Amino acid sequence: MGWSLVVVSLIVLWIASLWKVLYSSSSTSFSKTSFLSDDRALSKRNVLLVVAHPDDESMFFSPTINYLISRGHNLYILCFSIGNADGIGNTRKQEFYQACAVLKVPLQQVKVLDHPDLQDGFGKVWDHELLAKIIEEEVSSHGIDMIITFDNYGVSGHCNHRDVHHGVCRLLHNVSKRSVEAWELTSTCILRKYSGPVDIWLSMLLPLRYADGMTHCLLNEHPRKSFHAMAEHSSQWIWFRKLFVSFSSYTYVNTLRKIKEEVKKS
Repeated sequence: MGWSLVVVSLIVLWIASLWKVLYSSSSTSFSKTSFLSDDRALSKRNVLLVVAHPDDESMFFSPTINYLISRGHNLYILCFSIGNADGIGNTRKQEFYQACAVLKVPLQQVKVLDHPDLQDGFGKVWDHELLAKIIEEEVSSHGIDMIITFDNYGVSGHCNHRDVHHGVCRLLHNVSKRSVEAWELTSTCILRKYSGPVDIWLSMLLPLRYADGMTHCLLNEHPRKSFHAMAEHSSQWIWFRKLFVSFSSYTYVNTLRKIKEEVKKS
């Protein structure tokens, strides 16, 4: 009887959480101030999302992408590899463009690289100065005033994710006088990571503790679109990734934290 009550309670909580995601009000940025609520948000922002592999955008950042696109901001995506660890990089590159199309990111604003020194794989260490140089070129070319990327752990702990974070931090240190800010996707513990939509409650509470606007919680306004985008990565769309997308909190909510000045100088 006791276990039955626990199971029923979890099912009810899951359904209530999913209902909150699907039928939330139009204000889906939960903090004491809304994300991009400053004066510059009255016009379109030029935002660069920096990822390591094809499918990172769909697996981890889709709530952020949907939030930005629905509000008319100019989103550019820079992917540092074609994901060629298994020798199917060209296929994954095409899948990446297809997924971005589902997410309504203009394809002319999407770039995926195949640099010989930036190849996909565990143990493949990427040069942070090289990453910073490439990101700076994108910032200059498109008038980027905001960068979004992984945090120091990179959600899954993948070394390429972590290198991308350090590349962005190196850029911020190198161009500290420019008007460009950077935000990182916060990594969570494994229990929260695989709690699906249930994690939205804790994710919404944490930013409310701070009045400085350094942390924002973004609910996914279109979780079905996230599934459809990930499905475009057909070479990766196998059973355990289907489970991941279903049970991952990153499908339903993103918590963004501003990269602070002390991180820039590290």
